[in-house]
Amino acid sequence: MSSTLIVGIDISSELNAASFIDEAGNRLVKKALFFPNDLDGAQQLIDFTVSIAQQFNISSIKFGMEATSHYAWHLHTFLASSPELAPFNPLFYVINPSIIKSFKGAYIHLPKTDSIDAAVIAECVRFGQVKPTPLPDLRYAALQRLTRMRYHIVRSLVREKNRALSLISFKFSTYPSECPFSNIFGKVSLAIIENFTPDDIASMPLDDLIDFIVKNGNNRLSDPTQIAKTLKAAANRAYRLHPDLAEANDLALSMTLENIRFLESQLKKLDGKFKRQLKAFNQTLTTIPGIGDVLAAGIIAEIGDIKRFNNEAALAKYAGLIWNKYQSGNFNAQDTSLVKCGDQYLRYYLVEAANCVRVHTVRFKEYYNKKYREVPKHQHKRALVLTARRLIPLIFAMLSKGQLYQERGVVSI
Repeated sequence: MSSTLIVGIDISSELNAASFIDEAGNRLVKKALFFPNDLDGAQQLIDFTVSIAQQFNISSIKFGMEATSHYAWHLHTFLASSPELAPFNPLFYVINPSIIKSFKGAYIHLPKTDSIDAAVIAECVRFGQVKPTPLPDLRYAALQRLTRMRYHIVRSLVREKNRALSLISFKFSTYPSECPFSNIFGKVSLAIIENFTPDDIASMPLDDLIDFIVKNGNNRLSDPTQIAKTLKAAANRAYRLHPDLAEANDLALSMTLENIRFLESQLKKLDGKFKRQLKAFNQTLTTIPGIGDVLAAGIIAEIGDIKRFNNEAALAKYAGLIWNKYQSGNFNAQDTSLVKCGDQYLRYYLVEAANCVRVHTVRFKEYYNKKYREVPKHQHKRALVLTARRLIPLIFAMLSKGQLYQERGVVSI
């Protein structure tokens, strides 16, 4: 009889299913164990697992579970801290759902049930193609909650701004293309949009419009007169809305701008936390020109302990910054796509970091420009992703060795 027990757990928000097999694939329990996803249920699983281990003279236990949102977190940490399981030297495998899905594809016409999914997870652990998952480091986990929250706020902010642009265009059709301000969502620009229609601007005396611009710009705008003239010209060319439609559009725009202001305040509140959070880590990423506390926090939170990765290629794969390879016979495809896997949050922060670093450093600026010129379409997006991939060896080395950044051939900033 095998001395290792493998427990595959299919996790959901309320009810989990567990399947029990040995290293040879023999089912030690005919039916899956169903238990609630709470403390009582977790203890029920522990008691049942220990009884099976004692019955079959088991010396070690492996637990496999799918990385299903946050639902695996509590069960993983609770099982790992169990004194009843400690004598069996338990190992835990929190497996990417894409791996489970691909593994299940090897079984023809397998139905979708919780008990079968639990058995598939157990088999996936048995075949040894996955590595044990260490207990999460609470420092990284706490930072990750904040950086991922920031990611979602930024995405919401982008959506709200896109919606606002369409509403602004509806109200003042020429404004998005002829806005005389550097930021259409700046204080003066929004004051114009919220207070005036194209008819108001077209009929307003020029001096009154200039005074309004100066007052809302706190006397910081270089040429208020030219701005006012540009606005009047744009207003004269703009379409006019029917008053009933204009009223509804103004209400929708006002609510959207309120959302934007709220999200920006939340973003500001979060960004103020990262400098203090980073003090818990011995990191040098902020010595790279262009990478501040926010980007460094996002990268560190997702990478975790750099020792998890054998090399920079493993880190790139984890971030999903690798490309599909297509080869058949003597044919090798040159135009291949980015793989659709990996940590989306880490990929986001790496690409954002690349966009900042390429502005502030010579070598990354040169690399970005080289890649930009290589293709006729999607130049910026392609060059930016490739620059992010180029940044990974530097980040891996700095986190591994704790070195400070130095620009090749120039004085370090």
